[in-house]
Amino acid sequence: MLMATDEAGRVVKKPSKPAIGRMLANLQRGNAHLVLERAEEDLEGSWYVQVLRRDDNTYQLDFRDGVAAEHYQTRTISQEKVLTAVLGWVAGKADWKDGFMWNTIGSQLRADDAQDQD
Repeated sequence: MLMATDEAGRVVKKPSKPAIGRMLANLQRGNAHLVLERAEEDLEGSWYVQVLRRDDNTYQLDFRDGVAAEHYQTRTISQEKVLTAVLGWVAGKADWKDGFMWNTIGSQLRADDAQDQD
């Protein structure tokens, strides 16, 4: 099942395209974070895409494909590009990541996890 959660704590199960668009459009200080997560019994790991509207009005877009090593990040000024990418991810389109330069942040997350365990 797909779930959308924002920083204010609103949760929408099986969100529609218009609901996702509204949640993205409403990102602002104090509610600057949106996560769309796939929660399936037969799907191991964490599968999500998240959006952070930064203080400089850019959008940070992250996604994780199951494991920390497959965690990527990019930034853009275009809310429209973010919405197109997020809706593509939701629909399972193969080309949803196109149009961005992605940086792997998986190794940073593994290092953070290791420090937390010390």
